[in-house]
Parts: sequence; structure tokens; C-alpha cells
Amino acid sequence: MQPIRINNYCFDRIHTWIQYDKRIPQFIEVVIEVFYPENRQADGLVMFSHGFLIGNDLLYYPKKIIGGLLNENPLFGINPSRFYNYSSAIVEHNWAMAFVTASHLQSVAMPWIDFGGNPRVGQDAYAAASYLVKYGATDEFYRIDEHNRNSSFYSRELVKKTGFMKSNNVIFAGHSVGGAHAQVASVGFSKLHEIGKRTCLRFDPVLYDREFLPALSSSMSSWSDEERANPVGFIQLSPVDMNVPILAPGMEPYRDVLSESAIPSVMVIGQCDNACLSMSQPPAWSSDSGKESQFRQLASEKSWATVASVEKGSHCGYLTEKNTLCSVADISNPCKSTIGKDTYKAGGDESLFTTELLRNFINLYYEYENGGANGGFNGDFNQWRDSKFMKWLNRKSPDGRINLVPFSDGKYVQYARD
Repeated sequence: MQPIRINNYCFDRIHTWIQYDKRIPQFIEVVIEVFYPENRQADGLVMFSHGFLIGNDLLYYPKKIIGGLLNENPLFGINPSRFYNYSSAIVEHNWAMAFVTASHLQSVAMPWIDFGGNPRVGQDAYAAASYLVKYGATDEFYRIDEHNRNSSFYSRELVKKTGFMKSNNVIFAGHSVGGAHAQVASVGFSKLHEIGKRTCLRFDPVLYDREFLPALSSSMSSWSDEERANPVGFIQLSPVDMNVPILAPGMEPYRDVLSESAIPSVMVIGQCDNACLSMSQPPAWSSDSGKESQFRQLASEKSWATVASVEKGSHCGYLTEKNTLCSVADISNPCKSTIGKDTYKAGGDESLFTTELLRNFINLYYEYENGGANGGFNGDFNQWRDSKFMKWLNRKSPDGRINLVPFSDGKYVQYARD
């Protein structure tokens, strides 16, 4: 498709295939949706992992066969950006924002749903972000790749027309199971590669142009550091993890790495969010310091992880548009029976707060010299704790719409290292 331009931003959809490792015959089809500045000078990229729209449906393969004749693809009917339209947050500092969806098969009963716990989806997000860093907005990445220099279709000049990133800085973010997938992507390539070998989820991806007789890229390990995504922060909105042997091993190995990483991160949970506080394995956060949780697994003397809790916050209040499937997660509302409160609904104040959260998080990279396009957040932990973003977040009503729930010390932000 040709990019769609709205004011000073363009929207494009990119279709490719990923082989997780050239030694393993395992492929995944992905679609990337991206908003990027028309001047192609984006300071950074927000890579967002959605919470419930992974991949195919019961008619996916019949649609795939028919689509081969009609030049249509069923994945193009899935819009991962539809329910998380926080694009106004990226405009102030000329950032880009992208989303990825993939045809994972995780459930026989409902094969279009991701129940979480699959690190492959986080690997998809990292691969998609690196694709955008190196190639920009194009389906014809193979024409740019040095691997294909001797081919007739090679055209290094194409990158000047398709590239839109000034740097390789990426904030990985996500909601629900996508929040846990963002944990995976945020460890960076070397750790993804290392953990992948250790857990039988090898990750040294090769990109393919199309399904049959494809043109392909070199393995990502041969790319330069500047061509791969550089995680500079991550945001988790009510992250949900699962642990099912073989099928969904969970994200704990990646949280172990992040617990030692000096990287700005924030977890937002809903006071009334049963999905992340009870159903997740382990839960995202617990008031019981002796109970295992994702947040506790992010704790160490070096951790920068933080958490905030939205009063009346639900599982789907972050969404900018209502989704029936997501709404199922909010049927069990512990607040309704205990404190008699209705939760936020999609498209309301909690989603507006999320946009402001993202906008203020991006501002963090311009607070200290040499930030922004030249690097990530350049301060130390104390400067992170005292940053304008944390001062904005650590109060009863950061955006003047929603309220946060105070923790036992009376503050509205809790640090994993405390």
C-alpha cells in the first residue's frame, strides 16, 4: 500500500515473514503498522504490543488460500493500532509509533487469541522494531540489505526514501499480555539471543519478503548495533503473564535481566483489574511483599522498575476504542462488590491518562543533555527518581482526570528496589 498522510504524519502497513533462526524451519507472518513523521526525522520509536489481537481466526487458512488468488491477505484485516491510538503523544518530539500483529497459533478453541506466556511474541516486537530502524517504511527491504548487493534488485539509495529514524532508540510498551511481551523485547538483542539458546527459543531472525521463493535478509546477528533496536525504556499496562509448560513458558528469564538493567520503566496497574492482579501467573503486583509477582521479579539493588495503581482502573480502560473480547477480562470486578465503584471503560479518562503517560515518558529523554536522538535517558537512578516524569506521576492526579491509589508509604509510585 501507499503511505497515508495525515497532517505531518504518515501511516503505513508492512507485511513480512520472520524466521526466528536460519537453523530452525519455523516462520511467522507479521504485519507492522507504523505512524512516522513526514519529514522522516524521527527521534525515536514507540513499539507497542497489543493485548489480545494475535493473529489468525478459524477461517485463516481458507482465507489465505483464497487471498492468494485475489491478492488479499487476512492479516491485513487485523489492525493492531486500532485500540491503542495514542499517536498524539509522539508528535511533540517527532517520534514514531508502531504496532505488530502475527499469526501465532496458541489455542485450538480460539486461535486468534493470545493467552500470554509466549516469548516469541516479544521477539516479534523486537524484530519489527529493528526492521523499522534499519529499513524504514517499505515492503522491499531486500533491495536495501547488503546481503543482496550482487542481486539485480539491489538499490541502497532506496533507504533514503524509506528510512524515517534518526536513531535506533526504542521504547517498548504493551498492554495485558502485550505488556509482558514488552518485557521480552526490552532486554535487547544480545540477551534475546542468549536467553533464546538457553530456553530452546533461538532468536537470530532472518526476514523474508514473501511466502514462496522469497528474497531474504542476512541474520540479525550480522547487523550493526545501529541497525538493531536499542531499548531505552519500557511501559507495561496491566501486564499479564502465563506459565504453561512448552506452550507458554512465561517471561521470568527476561524479567531477571531487566531487574539488573538501568533502564527507565513503569508498570501501571488498575485497582480493579482482576486479570493482571489475580489471573496472571504470576500476578503483575501484590500488596503482600511475600507473594511472588512480576514486580517482585523485577526487583534488585540495580532495578529502575516502578509501579503506579489507577483508582477504579480496569483491564480495558487503557483502550481508546471498546473491544468485546477485552471486555470479558473486566466481568470479574473486585471493586464492585468491595468498594462499590464502577471501573473505567475503553475510550474514557483512563485512556486519556495513558496518552499523557506516554507523552511525559518521551519527554524524559530531553531532560538531560545529549538525550533525545543522541541517546536514551542519560541520568542515573537518583535522577530517574527525581525526573520531571516521576514528579508528574507521583501525585494523586497526574493528569487532572484520574486518581492514583497511594501505597502504604503514602506515595503514588513504588520502586522495585525499595
